[in-house]
Amino acid sequence: MMRKEKLFAGKTLAILSGGGDTPAINSSIEAIRNRASMLGFKVFGILRGWKGLLGEGDVVDLTNIPYNGIYGGTGLLSSRTNPFPGKKNKEDRSEQILRNIERYKIDVLVTIGGDDTNGAAKKMYEIYGIPVIGFPKTIDNDLRTRTMHHYQGKKHEVVLCPGFASGAMQIKKLTAKLHTTNESHQRIMVLEVMGRDAGWLTGTAMFGGAQMALIPEVVITKERKDFFFEKVKEKYMANPKHSLIIAVSEGVRWYNNDKNEIEMVYASSELDEYGHPRFGGVSGIIASEINKKLGIEARGQISGYIPRSGRCYEYDRRLTSTLADKVVDLLLREDYGKMPVMRDIVPYCEVEEFHTDAIEMGNIGNFPLPNIYYNHNEFQFSEQYVDFLTNIIGEPYRMEFNHQFPVVIP
Repeated sequence: MMRKEKLFAGKTLAILSGGGDTPAINSSIEAIRNRASMLGFKVFGILRGWKGLLGEGDVVDLTNIPYNGIYGGTGLLSSRTNPFPGKKNKEDRSEQILRNIERYKIDVLVTIGGDDTNGAAKKMYEIYGIPVIGFPKTIDNDLRTRTMHHYQGKKHEVVLCPGFASGAMQIKKLTAKLHTTNESHQRIMVLEVMGRDAGWLTGTAMFGGAQMALIPEVVITKERKDFFFEKVKEKYMANPKHSLIIAVSEGVRWYNNDKNEIEMVYASSELDEYGHPRFGGVSGIIASEINKKLGIEARGQISGYIPRSGRCYEYDRRLTSTLADKVVDLLLREDYGKMPVMRDIVPYCEVEEFHTDAIEMGNIGNFPLPNIYYNHNEFQFSEQYVDFLTNIIGEPYRMEFNHQFPVVIP
């Protein structure tokens, strides 16, 4: 019997995005909005993450509005607002969230975010029974998605989140560009890449020609620091152009000789509402110490917000659409408290709904880079990592100046 109206006509789905932006959030919003509208939902956008459900609320109607999903960042804006008590904010504001969900007659809430934003959504679901669906998002690519990477007959657990592919392309291109200035001055360049607790994004610099890398998962002790300097000199001298690019995660744990302790470098010690300080500056410290220790000119370069910025790349566009297809499945079955994820790492042409899964939001959390993806002794990423990333952003690339000049002898 033909239905006279759409399945969810008369119901409202709201979308919010929280935490750091990525180039794939607008693509995620557009894909979720389009599919929810197709099912009959009225679709609202909540501005500035959880902050838009505090006080009187800050909500817009997305139902029949054109939406540019290729433009990076988030049109719904973002914040690091935590509705529950934390280190910075001691107030429990979850009652305000509940009141506004009722005031705006929101039937389902989709939260686009990482461990913090979706962790708060998980609490709202577990404590108050609010129908929520989490949607993964992170540049660092460290939100546990229980995705499997199949390589040479073995499978390894990895992570794949919207935003990572676009950020990886930006780091790949930036690193490739840096070779021209680095070679001109025969320098060592220390390129700082986002990554508070995990080195997934840092590894993408090797696809632009970085020869060494430091990641948060491997602590740089006093002994390891000396070994690192030896390797730096060895690789620099072995390069005919006397040029070396070292990628380092912003969250690298680095030994401080003056304090005789291992520390992280902060751009600001002020905490956000989830208790996180702002990192930045470790690349300059490492470059300065290379200069003093080895007598080789070195420079620090912070990639900063470059991987967060710009358009959404093709892999992320397809990934957000595919995960939004899984959201439809969850909505149809009213299966809340879940997050859609890719079950397997596959190349672009195979990013389809049959490769997806949905995991309990109670199972999300941070997932660092596994040991098998990084060679601790060479300070390089392994062939397993190369295969993993090739599926997502293609082959490594770098520009090269290959001319050799004959030496003039007087």
